[in-house]
Amino acid sequence: MAIRTARKGRGAATNEVGRFERFKRHAIDDGWGSIDEDLPRLATEVLPDKSRTAITYNNSPDIPFDRSINAFRGCEHGCVYCYARPTHAYLGLSPGQDFESKLFAKFDAAKLLKKELGKKNYKCRAIALGTNTDPYQPIEQKLEITRQILEVLDAHNHPVTIVTKSSRIIRDLDILSRMAERNLVFAALSVTTLDRDLARTMEPRAATPGRRLEALAELAAAGVSTGVMVAPMIPALNDSEMEAILEKAAEAGVKSASYIFLRLPMEIKELFEEWLDTHVPDRKNHVLALLRQARGGDLYRSGFGERMRGTGPFADLLERRFQLACRRLGLSDARIGLDTSSFIPPAKDERQLSLL
Repeated sequence: MAIRTARKGRGAATNEVGRFERFKRHAIDDGWGSIDEDLPRLATEVLPDKSRTAITYNNSPDIPFDRSINAFRGCEHGCVYCYARPTHAYLGLSPGQDFESKLFAKFDAAKLLKKELGKKNYKCRAIALGTNTDPYQPIEQKLEITRQILEVLDAHNHPVTIVTKSSRIIRDLDILSRMAERNLVFAALSVTTLDRDLARTMEPRAATPGRRLEALAELAAAGVSTGVMVAPMIPALNDSEMEAILEKAAEAGVKSASYIFLRLPMEIKELFEEWLDTHVPDRKNHVLALLRQARGGDLYRSGFGERMRGTGPFADLLERRFQLACRRLGLSDARIGLDTSSFIPPAKDERQLSLL
């Protein structure tokens, strides 16, 4: 019998090796009663990310930006469904508990960013923060890498969009409100559920749903363009809350909204099934059946145009519900256009002499 490997405060139930490893581990009970023992807390480690650039570019037709910055690899929030988990396999680590405990920080991100903004051929378009891992996860409180990035963008009138699950974004309200006056910032918070217990098991180290809504209200009151992401929508688990979440967000002053249907690429399929077994075993078969219905019989399909929303009757109904709720609440489903015309490139290195 396999021993229990779930740990308190962590989202993934296991720490299976990544898909590129030659060997897999399988823990078993050795007869000494370890199957019933609670495992110790898993400490968080932070290592340097030595990437040579800050900005990552993409040409995906599914997302409304062509460039982003991820200050961290891995995310301590521990959201079990996080589509970024498989990226840890490229580092020889597990997309499971390693992803939420073995983190990599781009300590020199602000310096790299300034250098890239100063390149002769750089063309200004909004930079997205929080596209892969959360820019305001717990380690940001001490490291302040995201704040340093915002300081560079603010100094050079560069637009930015932010997505987070953390109320920690309010710490940087001084910068964000300043940028908002120049139409340089859009901030969205992801609210998956209003149920604190469900949130605690699904997103163990993210802010509570109530704190996220409070953060949205504070941002909106400060003049920051705000949005809510009802994401991910999981059939038979949190999809029934869609309208209630949108209503709470509208009450907080949010002007736009979006949603994403649950994505389960690569190793996340197994991790999510393990989570269902551990926390809601009575709903597992129903959840998976509806997921397959919306994914053409599979648990996931990665094709452009369907990976974010799914297909079929359930997915169509979810989209219709979203549209009707947004219309009733006066919420736009599009992000506000940010100003790119006032961008000021960083000055050249003063140590370099001009040819003129």
